[in-house]
Amino acid sequence: MITFSEVSVVYEGARSPAVAGVDLTVDEGELCLVVGPSGSGKSTLLGTVSGLVPHFTGGTLRGTVTVDGRDTRHHRPRDLADVVGSVGQDPLAHFVTDVVEDELAYGMESLGLPPEVMRQRVEETLDLLGLAGLRDRPLASLSSGQQQRVAIGSVLTAHPRVLVLDEPTSALDPAAAEEVLAVLQRLVHDLGTTVLMAEHRLERVVQYADRVLLLPGGGRAPELGSPAEVMARSPVFPPVVALGRLAGWEPLPLTVRDARRRAAGLRRRLAEAADAPARVPSARPAPEGRELARVRGLAVRRGRAEVLRGVDLTVRPGETVALMGRNGAGKSTLLRTLAGMHAPASGTVRLAGPARITPHREDPRRLLRHVGLVPQDPRDLLFAETVADECAAADADSGAAPGTCRALVARLLPDVPGGAHPRDLSEGQRLALALAVILTAAPPLLLLDEPTRGLDYEAKARLARELRGLADQGHGVVLATHDVELAAELADRVVVLAEGEVVADGPASEVVVASPSFAPQVTKVMAPQPWLTVAEVRSALDALGGAA
Repeated sequence: MITFSEVSVVYEGARSPAVAGVDLTVDEGELCLVVGPSGSGKSTLLGTVSGLVPHFTGGTLRGTVTVDGRDTRHHRPRDLADVVGSVGQDPLAHFVTDVVEDELAYGMESLGLPPEVMRQRVEETLDLLGLAGLRDRPLASLSSGQQQRVAIGSVLTAHPRVLVLDEPTSALDPAAAEEVLAVLQRLVHDLGTTVLMAEHRLERVVQYADRVLLLPGGGRAPELGSPAEVMARSPVFPPVVALGRLAGWEPLPLTVRDARRRAAGLRRRLAEAADAPARVPSARPAPEGRELARVRGLAVRRGRAEVLRGVDLTVRPGETVALMGRNGAGKSTLLRTLAGMHAPASGTVRLAGPARITPHREDPRRLLRHVGLVPQDPRDLLFAETVADECAAADADSGAAPGTCRALVARLLPDVPGGAHPRDLSEGQRLALALAVILTAAPPLLLLDEPTRGLDYEAKARLARELRGLADQGHGVVLATHDVELAAELADRVVVLAEGEVVADGPASEVVVASPSFAPQVTKVMAPQPWLTVAEVRSALDALGGAA
């Protein structure tokens, strides 16, 4: 169905190809997962299938990519629309209408399908993706996860034979991600749809793949094989594979179920470490002292909808708080309210300062000294023509020493070229740049909205180290995330929101362990023992004097 013949893509001014040496066939009814470090060319490769590369992105495509017999060099995206459905990392860039139901119907209208067929498919898709309650909602009013489900639905209604998906679960809560992946499974197994998908959240998707294509980056040749074969040598791998590597299990497990079947001996070994102080480092005592933020009885309205109600939250110096909950629960709204972007309908929001600052009433330039927000779309913070110019402006705005921001970018995601335009970076690279811009000012309170979207596991580890270092220096960190692995790794506290209300607030080691939805893979494998991360297991084994 999809054939790559010695495919490489080179962008103007680039020192090396974005992708090179791709030579494979993806068969009809196959789910092929594309993995690799941030910036390794995954999005570029997917773009060659939909025709976006090179027709819209520019660059030079060498070799041939054929989809259902059509050479994408000679067929623009509109010429492939009846065969290929493509959803990129940014759902907003995908939309052409204003309302959910209209967006689901638009692609079918373009293909000239009869109205009765369109109506039936819209209803089926609304039910498949849990969107029925949103059918009349403006797209701009939806959360990012809801927007992502609509974007996926808008291509599903056309019943394409090939689906190209770039980070389809990155903005989805765990339950919504499972729903989307279940739909993809049905399309692959029941309808013979071919799916080519890039995803960093491998813990969610690797077990569903028929084959995995690894783009290692750094000029190395791509590798293709079964999920177990590729995960054994891949530089990016989910926690369950990391646990299998640590324990020496062969073959490596790809699912929690596989790992649990082999973990009895490891659990017995770790039972000896029940009193080890390093067992759950994220459960250190809550910091005492002054408050960086205090929220009491907060309610926020957007139009007629009450997005938050009765929210209480306190953030102290040195504390890292993870906001979790399903899409549309109010996590982003709470962060934006802390950053002064929304005025409370009732209740109070105060930040630390000489006179207890009220964010929405403070001058934005002065507010930056107290709180910094990294939004879900990093492009909202990036305005310069190059990475170097962006970093220089951040240094100047914050009064930091020249080179401070650039050094932060290098720590978060090495090898980001200073002369590159921010729009030409991968999603993960843009996020690293936006984080560096905010971190340059080192505000006492740092807010991050889905900070690991587009980041591979190593990049996430670097981000976690950077945020942990800031917390150790006394900064407060609040992050809204669906990444349960990040919450387990980094958070002192987890606050769960549902329908705009706080339904849980406690130590990460208690909240995530008690929740089937938010428990990380290691917790599920090692239950009933309360381990959260592979690092904790490794530390305990080292303390016991040996491997599993």
